Amino acid sequence: MNELNQKISDIGVVPVIKLNNPERDAAPLAKALCEGGVPVAEVTFRAAGADKAIRIMRETCPEMIAGAGTVTTTAQIDAVIEAGGAFIVSPGFDPELVAYAQEKNIPIYPGCTTASEYHQALKFGLELIKFFPAEQSGGLAKIKALAAPFPMFKVMPTGGVSLKNLKDYLSSPIIAACGGSYMVTADLIDNQKWDEIIELCKKSREIVKEARGLA
Repeated sequence: MNELNQKISDIGVVPVIKLNNPERDAAPLAKALCEGGVPVAEVTFRAAGADKAIRIMRETCPEMIAGAGTVTTTAQIDAVIEAGGAFIVSPGFDPELVAYAQEKNIPIYPGCTTASEYHQALKFGLELIKFFPAEQSGGLAKIKALAAPFPMFKVMPTGGVSLKNLKDYLSSPIIAACGGSYMVTADLIDNQKWDEIIELCKKSREIVKEARGLA
């Protein structure tokens, strides 16, 4: 894997974040994630101002790998690049978006859950793809089945991932990292429960190490 993909894989979990108030919450959230050992964030465009949140996170914690999720337009890609974002995540496989991101030299992880989408990802030379929604699309069993004809991909399952099944996913060598919102729920962020976020991140990192025999 390339350097960025390897860094994300080494962390093992990617918080998937919806920030309703980036001016208030982006900075303390970035600090909490870093303190919890998870210096990476997928800030989704499910709420306005994802690009603003990415800029604040990067300014607050320069070591943060902050990218954008739920990206559906080229204009959003431009906004993320302008904000200093590190990567793009799209919910599905849109050839136009993938081509545009590659043209702009920013990594993109499109959602792929079928053999046809894996074929498209192969044509674009991708090495890390998102599997979304993971649990609803067949989970680890389907990921393993698709890995038989497509062994060249590492996969980032997102959707339905929690502390309960995180170890199951990460125990598979196919899985680079898991995306999840359980450590950055609306309740935790809107009520500024930074200490709880730190603890959930620490628990997640412990599971990553256990799953990979590093504990």
